[in-house]
Amino acid sequence: MAANGGTKAIVAALAANLTIAVLKFVAFALTLSSSMLAEAIHSVADSGNQLLLLLGGKRARKAASPEHPFGYGRERYIYAFIVSIVLFSVGGLFALYEAWGKIQHPHAIEGDFWWVPLAVLVGAIVAESFSFRTAIVESNPLRGKQGWIKFIRNAKQPELPVILLEDFGALVGLVFALLGVGLTLITGDGIWDALGTGMIGLLLVAIAIVLAVETKSLLLGESATSADVARIRTAIEAGGTGIIHLKTLHLGPEELLVAAKISVGRADSGQDIAQAIDDAEARIREAVPIARVIYLEPDVERVNAA
Repeated sequence: MAANGGTKAIVAALAANLTIAVLKFVAFALTLSSSMLAEAIHSVADSGNQLLLLLGGKRARKAASPEHPFGYGRERYIYAFIVSIVLFSVGGLFALYEAWGKIQHPHAIEGDFWWVPLAVLVGAIVAESFSFRTAIVESNPLRGKQGWIKFIRNAKQPELPVILLEDFGALVGLVFALLGVGLTLITGDGIWDALGTGMIGLLLVAIAIVLAVETKSLLLGESATSADVARIRTAIEAGGTGIIHLKTLHLGPEELLVAAKISVGRADSGQDIAQAIDDAEARIREAVPIARVIYLEPDVERVNAA
């Protein structure tokens, strides 16, 4: 369900950004507005990012191999990290470069097509709002009662937080562009267009840094959520088995590795221990379905002498 929801949000964002990118390039060609060029490049970068997320989702479904016995689930994290780099370099740095050039040599928006960027920006805001709404709707089942910031920081599925931040950044960037273009048309001073471009660049760089930090954590390997860890503990202990220590690791957004050392009685036979392990694994998978790889090591719990 999470993967399908992420894919739906990606496709909605991709369709919106490709359409908007074409319109922004047309508006730039007619007006030479730097804000329009920055926004056009922003939409192209976002479109490329969404294609990368789709590619990562496809590659993550590859079957495990002898070289990669735990599968390819982390491909989704890798491609999400690449997205942050693309957004930073292509979107953010280009906009800052363009802003610096236009601040040094500002020029007003002139000609018979002065209204084109305003129409494109308003239309883009409407289209991005629909895309943002789709991302919100698809995220809500996973978000639960968490706030949006906490959801973005804790989510194990990288696609939805990426799309949420991209769409949010796109909407705020469009407002900056609208202000820059509008003030340039009103005052005849191109510095406002350049400043709007600069604000777009700073915004994209900030979002890229947030995405890079969050996806880096996923790449390094995050444990299960505290709620899932509690369910796993309860499932193991439900059979009267004690836990000496327990570790979990996300192999992918919907695949969890569980490793635990469990205590067994000194007089238990090998058959009894094997049955206890099988029963515990079944309870874990029932309690946390994404627990795909489970290793339970039996040991005799040692009590330190007083």
